[in-house]
Amino acid sequence: MLKKFLSKNWLLLLILLIAAFCRLYRISDYMEFLGDQGRDVVIVRDFLKNGNLFFIGPQTSIGNMYLGPFYYYLIAPALLLANFNPVGPAIFVALLSVATAYLIFYVSKKWFNPTTAYVATFLYAISPTAIKFANFSWNPNIMPFFALLFIYMMTEKRYLWASLAFAMCLNSHYLALILLPVAALIWIKDYSKASIKPTLLAIGIFLLSLTPQLLFDIKHQGQNINALSTFFVKRETTVNLKVYKSLPVIPELFNQINTSLLAGKNITFGIIVSIVLFLGLVYLYLKHRHQKYVYCLLWYFFGLVGLGLYKQHIYDHYFGFLFPVLFMLMGYLISKLPKLFALPLFISLTIFSLLQNPFRWQPNSQLKTTTEIVDLIISNSHNQDFNFALLAKQNYDPPYRYILSEKNSPVKLLQEKITDQLFVVCEPFQIECNPINNPEWGVAAFGWAKIDTQWEINGIKIFKLIKNSSGQK
Repeated sequence: MLKKFLSKNWLLLLILLIAAFCRLYRISDYMEFLGDQGRDVVIVRDFLKNGNLFFIGPQTSIGNMYLGPFYYYLIAPALLLANFNPVGPAIFVALLSVATAYLIFYVSKKWFNPTTAYVATFLYAISPTAIKFANFSWNPNIMPFFALLFIYMMTEKRYLWASLAFAMCLNSHYLALILLPVAALIWIKDYSKASIKPTLLAIGIFLLSLTPQLLFDIKHQGQNINALSTFFVKRETTVNLKVYKSLPVIPELFNQINTSLLAGKNITFGIIVSIVLFLGLVYLYLKHRHQKYVYCLLWYFFGLVGLGLYKQHIYDHYFGFLFPVLFMLMGYLISKLPKLFALPLFISLTIFSLLQNPFRWQPNSQLKTTTEIVDLIISNSHNQDFNFALLAKQNYDPPYRYILSEKNSPVKLLQEKITDQLFVVCEPFQIECNPINNPEWGVAAFGWAKIDTQWEINGIKIFKLIKNSSGQK
């Protein structure tokens, strides 16, 4: 039986193994471990060790809004199983990305044909951007799986499961709202009297999923709902709700997404891919149009329109909800093109993706570097209480504080106790590393100080400051 299974599914298993390798190889070295990841494990550890429930999730980068808390609950078992090592949630996210690859295969085969399924899954497995957002723990990184699951469940009229999937999408990023027009059109197309009751039940379940955020808002005078209202009403610099104004930027967004996901971020090849894909999608619509293909086109189109309404820079993780559909559309195009055109296109996409594979570069080793810095600080604190501060432009201190806490160091918050020694970590990327008279509160509140010793680990500077009673530098 096993032999028969392997004989029948060897190609799919090989692609999934490639996907797993690209996401799990040396994951502790390649994973990102910065402020957001440190914040998340601090919060989840508090829940696991102290039973402190959380009613909101991560804060959004713009608008002072909070997502729902379910991402934290989702990664909690992984952190526990890893004995509170931050690599645990990263492995979970990587495995979820491998599950996304399988889901792309399953849905593509069901909606289109086996060739589409194999091509789409393989291109997703090796896409450098898909890999980049699959080997570390971050709430936007779960979006591709739940976005595809949501749309698929809508087409299957399994509205309860669709509701749960959408709740997870919304807990990943508020851009999940862009999926609603597609879901609405699918529901209208499949409408029948029999669908009313399960639809109402699904809506009820979704509203129930908002309970934690509602409780948070009740306690905090409507902080989140007020921020959401401000974000959309006072939208001069963030969102434009005049849909027609998004149309001129759609070609640029179309090219950006295709270049990032399919062309290995090669600008010239990305333009070629975008032209080929656009002409190919028109060709497929005219020659091989069917319902599921139209749904995919609507998914991509509404995604472009929604992103076009946003006035700020569009980062790669913003279009995580479009990851699956783009690979499925390209896979379907390749499956329908004559081999004379399909094979060179497939080979070119493969080569350009592999040229940008993350393994071609040295890992960032952020977790390892953070741990080494913490070990150095603890060693030089001589088991005496100390304060800690971070100077950085694009990071903040939870990763360091998490490791300091896990190693039971005698670190004290300045609000609680000003000690006789302050360790300052300075990440000298776009800032000057001068801790003396620095206006950063974590340094300034320590008071008059002088540099006792300094070190450097992987380009990051560490200073030990001690009290300077004379007030001299």
